[in-house]
Amino acid sequence: MKILVSALEHSANVHLKSLKNELPEDTEFIGIFDSALGTPIVDLRSLAIMGIVDALKKLRFFFKLADEMVELSQEADKVLLIDSSGFNLPLAKKIKKKYPQKEIIYYILPQAWAWKKKRIPVLAKTIDHLCSILPFEPAYYPKNAPIEYVGHPLLDQIKKFKEQEAQKIEHITFMPGSRKGEIKRLMPIFEKLRERLPDIKRATIIIPKYFSKEDIAELYGNIKNFEIVHNAHQTLREADFAFICSGTATLEAALIGTPFILAYKAKPLDYFIGSRLIKLTHVGLANIMFQKFKGVAIHPEFLQDDVTVENLLESYKSYDTSHFLENSKALRTYLKHGSSKRVAKILEQ
Repeated sequence: MKILVSALEHSANVHLKSLKNELPEDTEFIGIFDSALGTPIVDLRSLAIMGIVDALKKLRFFFKLADEMVELSQEADKVLLIDSSGFNLPLAKKIKKKYPQKEIIYYILPQAWAWKKKRIPVLAKTIDHLCSILPFEPAYYPKNAPIEYVGHPLLDQIKKFKEQEAQKIEHITFMPGSRKGEIKRLMPIFEKLRERLPDIKRATIIIPKYFSKEDIAELYGNIKNFEIVHNAHQTLREADFAFICSGTATLEAALIGTPFILAYKAKPLDYFIGSRLIKLTHVGLANIMFQKFKGVAIHPEFLQDDVTVENLLESYKSYDTSHFLENSKALRTYLKHGSSKRVAKILEQ
């Protein structure tokens, strides 16, 4: 079986690797994905964007790439789109227009329930199989829509969880993100915060493996008070507490059971535009899910100008880690299981 894959993000490729393990060995990927999974048509590093302004600058490049994917879809048995709705939804429309019988599977859907709900009928009409990773998401779609909750991909990767809270917080890990802009905005605050926590025996900072020494020097500033680590899941399991930039890492920490505080600073223009387009009470993935599930947040969030050393320190000192751990276990029960096995069966049908 030959599958046209469009997986632009690092996180999408982590989940794609889990999915490939569930597919027959003779399955071939063509298209956009990590080079460890085959021979892609583009280097993923050239696709990295940070915010709306950066995306606008690369429009011509992405239009050309989409046209190439449409032509490539002719030789594929099926099409698999993962996340990245800004690119993948227009791509799905183009493929369906040129090859109406081509079967398209969308895994990790656009968050149309949060903004642009008019996309929902378009998705239901264009996509043959909508693979939702959010238990509440199918309720937003028409009853006859080809959508189902398939489980959550993080539960394919995370197998070990905290069963009891730390008696004393001795190890704190800091995750300032993986995108250069995020890191530059958060690190000065994290550096000062670390200085205000002198009793912590171990302070780790999770840095992506692909950053060079030059990148680290440019982005992270003075990190003499931090121990550099790369394995996020292992470090989160070992840590007693975490300060995390918004993103998948917040849900990882929530599932593992590591109490944390979300801190996020975007470019002012990006935040201004995003806050008016997306109508959500929270930005953290775990908070969004838990709000739907229990009606409350599972962790604190600080955004933009509220990301200060004093705010983070005060929230840390008043944190109820026992209550967080109870909610973490409830969240895992809510998500049930991983998603790779079910998605693999859909692709093999």
